[in-house]
Amino acid sequence: MIRIGIVDDHAVVRTGLRQFLAEHVDLRVTGEANNGRDALELARGGEVDVLLMDISMPEHGGVDALQAIKARFPDLAVLILSGFPEAQYATTLLRYGASGYLNKDCAPEDIVNAIRTVARGRRYVSPAVAELLADGAAGAAEQAPHELLSERELQVFLRLAQGETIGHMAEQMFLSVKTVSTYRSRVMEKLKLTSNSDLTYYALKNGLIQ
Repeated sequence: MIRIGIVDDHAVVRTGLRQFLAEHVDLRVTGEANNGRDALELARGGEVDVLLMDISMPEHGGVDALQAIKARFPDLAVLILSGFPEAQYATTLLRYGASGYLNKDCAPEDIVNAIRTVARGRRYVSPAVAELLADGAAGAAEQAPHELLSERELQVFLRLAQGETIGHMAEQMFLSVKTVSTYRSRVMEKLKLTSNSDLTYYALKNGLIQ
């Protein structure tokens, strides 16, 4: 029996996944969470083998949660199920420790196959992600600028692009305002941008936010 924790801020999504997964005798949903902070509590409880997690959530988002969970529970499989295209996040999140990445437009059976794969300690890589990984091996020079951001820089970038203030971000990420400002400066330099509105435009243009 594979024990699954579902992490998504939309109750209807969690309900739909729970009902669908209940149709498979080897899968059992043992917990749910609506943000990354609660996902960490799920992991800490030890009652899950696989976390099926979105990355776009309020408060403690999935990118933050992935980092925190893998730091504390490196052997726990975290399967990302996101509304964002694979091209935007998959390779980055796999690098940060995700066991697999699925787009929410995928076939339902792909989710089941992915859960079974990562539960065995393997990575689930869709054909689209495999192609991205192969392209990435050709060299970093071919990567988009945001793909070269560090994990923390990516977090700050996405929060800024969605209009979050530095002060609020510092509080939510448990960092000082000075530290967040430093990350902002690095992001601006790496992306060659000059303002928060430029960040938002870049993120929208590249499909990083909706």
